Amino acid sequence: MILLIDNYDSFTWNLYQYFCELGAEVVVRRNDDISLTEIDALARRKSLSRRGRVPHRNRVFLWM
Repeated sequence: MILLIDNYDSFTWNLYQYFCELGAEVVVRRNDDISLTEIDALARRKSLSRRGRVPHRNRVFLWM
C-alpha cells in the first residue's frame, strides 16, 4: 500500500494513476484531512509525499 499526501496539486493524481496502472494499492489523503497518528499507522508500509505549493500552511508537514 502506498500513501500519497495530496497538497492540493494535480501531480498527486498523476502519481496515483501511474501507481494504479502498475497494480499498486494507493491511498490518497488531503494534507489537512489526516493526522500524524494516521500517517504513522499507514506509513509503516510505504509512503510517498510531495510538498505542494503551500507547505507553510500545512500543519502535517510542519511536524514531519
